[in-house]
Formats: sequence, structure tokens, C-alpha cells
Amino acid sequence: MGQINRRGRHLSLRKSLVMYVISFVTLALILSMATFSICSSMVEGIRSSYPPSGEKYYLTNEHGEQLGDGVYIGEDSQPLSEQDERRIALLEILPALAAPVYSALCIMSAALLFYRNRLKRPLEELRVASEKIADNDLDFRIGYDSRDELGQLCASFEIMRATLADNFSAMWRQVEERKALNAAFAHDLRTPLTVLKGYDEMLQGSENIQTRETAVTMGKHISRMESYVNSMSSLRRMEDTQPEGKWISLQPFLTSLYESAKMVCMQNEKELFLKNDRTVLQLCLDGTFIVQVCNNLISNAVRYARTRVTLAFEPYDRGLLLSVSDDGKGFDKNSLYRAADPYFTEEGDHSDHFGLGLYICRLLCEHHNGYLKIENTPDGAKVSAYFKSLDV
Repeated sequence: MGQINRRGRHLSLRKSLVMYVISFVTLALILSMATFSICSSMVEGIRSSYPPSGEKYYLTNEHGEQLGDGVYIGEDSQPLSEQDERRIALLEILPALAAPVYSALCIMSAALLFYRNRLKRPLEELRVASEKIADNDLDFRIGYDSRDELGQLCASFEIMRATLADNFSAMWRQVEERKALNAAFAHDLRTPLTVLKGYDEMLQGSENIQTRETAVTMGKHISRMESYVNSMSSLRRMEDTQPEGKWISLQPFLTSLYESAKMVCMQNEKELFLKNDRTVLQLCLDGTFIVQVCNNLISNAVRYARTRVTLAFEPYDRGLLLSVSDDGKGFDKNSLYRAADPYFTEEGDHSDHFGLGLYICRLLCEHHNGYLKIENTPDGAKVSAYFKSLDV
């Protein structure tokens, strides 16, 4: 029996479905024939309970003695009672009604058993696997062993999972190696830069004018390298930082963000507009993440805006949506897709900006279960940062 079940599990779904249908159609025919036979027997039993009436004739021998029970000549049937007539009518129509009922029940049973025995388990395996992959959990295995179509699909899904797990492991190692290399690079550069900076300060005190001018130029490049090293160290810290959620009263918190942004705009002679929706009073957020993202976005906006910057706060999808837009030229086609990449900038001079602002904003938003969206508007550029409430 176990061997038959194992062979049945390896049949194709089409053949299995045909076998289920044939088996249950046969069962429906057997039940219909049995019902017809039982009903016919019951009808005969009812009719036989009424004895025949009429003149009875007997065979006799030469002595005039009767032989046997005799027979009726011109037999008349005794009338049936109304109750028996209704019973017979019901028993005669019952087989005709039972046939389609048996067929429907058997087809439903075949479908349910086919789903339970051949479809339910592999579909459940695939559903659970899909949910785990969506949650970035690849530490599992699909254990459905069958050679049917769904078994082949599960096997392909398992190969895909294993490949993804290997790729993610390799990618994670590369990321960690890159972080370690950047940290080591930044650390190893600090000592020679300190030495160069000391010698440069000595040269700037020289009595020779040309030497002093050369030393000033060297000092600018040394300062640029120091900024680059500091940005690499800061980037590593940002990549490892995780949010700590606290319940924040939005009204005073957003007011402080607005005041800080207003000060930056005033220093850069730009006008700041505020759009604030305060329908939600509290959210569980990491305020330091939001402050840093807001400051970066405002700094970028005032650098490219012509006259005004717009700051908007909006409760959205159980979180906070922060948007900063300007009336500048907007992002070009290349920058629109690469602006949040590390070390990407449209500016030719990297002495002050190394293209890490939007990348850091993206990291902080993603660590906060949110996202960073960059787009152009009819009036300029717009960057939206979404932070999901950490109590969700």
C-alpha cells in the first residue's frame, strides 16, 4: 500500500486528476445502480404485501383430491392504499434524482481529495518560502519530494533560494570587506596627513613668497583630503547605525526642524515656506535620524534654489513623510537616478561636497524602515524622506 502511495505521489497532476475523476465517477455509477436495485426491491416488497384476488383452480388426482396450492384464473390486483401509492411513486423517482446527486458529490469529493493530497502541501511550501524570501530570510529549505509539476516547481524554487543565499552571502562579504578597507584606508591616511599638515604650516611661515603661495595651495589640498577621510569614517558609522525609537510629540519637534531650516535659508538669502499637517500628535521615531536627514536636504536645497525652498511634513502610512523642494533647475536625467549613490555629485569641485549627503539620507531612511524618493517638479526638484513609526 505504501509503495502504491509513493508511486501515486510521483504521477503528473494531469494523470492524478484523471484517476481521481474516473474513480469517483465509477463510485457514483455503483451507488446509482445500488440505489435503483434497492428501490426496485422495496417496490416489489410493497406490491407483494397485497394478495391477489379472483377464482382459484386446483389440479386433482383420480380420487378427486386437490394437488398444490392452485392458481388464479383472471387474477385481479387488490387496490393499493394511498400511503403505499405515494411510497411507490417516491421509490420510482428516487433513482433518477440520486444519480445527479451522487455525481455532484463524487466530483466534489474528487476535487477536495485531489487538492488535499496533491496541491495543498506544495502550495503551502511555496507560500511560506515566498514570505520568507520577501522578509530576506533565506535560512530554510523547501522539503517537498515529488516528481510531479509542483514538485519540479518546488525544486526550481529551492535552487533559486540556494542561489540567492549564496549571492547574498557573497555580497555581504564584499560589503563588509569594503567597509573594513575604507576604515583601514581612512585610518592609515590620518598620520601622513597630520605630518603633511605640520610641514605645510611651517612652509607657510617661510620668508619666500613663492614658497608661501605653494604652501597655501598644498594646505587647501590637504584640507580636502582630511575632509574626504572624515567623510569615509562618518559613512562607516552611518552604515552601522540603527534607529532607537522614542515617542515624539510632533508639534514641538517639527517646529524645531522648521526653525533650524529657516536659519539656514536666511544665511543663504533664500525664502522658506512651510507646509505642515499636524493631524497626528505623536509617533515612535528616532529624532536624530530625522534631524540629520532634514539638515542634509535643506543644505542641498539652498545650494541649488534660486529664491525659495519649501519644507513639508505629513503623517503618512503610520509614519512621517518629510519633503524638501526648491525652485532650482532640478536634477538632470543622469542625476535623477544616481543622486543617492555614494560619492556622486554634479559639481566639479569636490573640496566641500563629496556626494555623500543624499546617500547618507537614503541609508538613514532605509534603516528607519522607510525610503528616499528623488524627483523633479514643474518648478524644480523635490526630495521626500519617509520614516516609518518604529512601533509598527
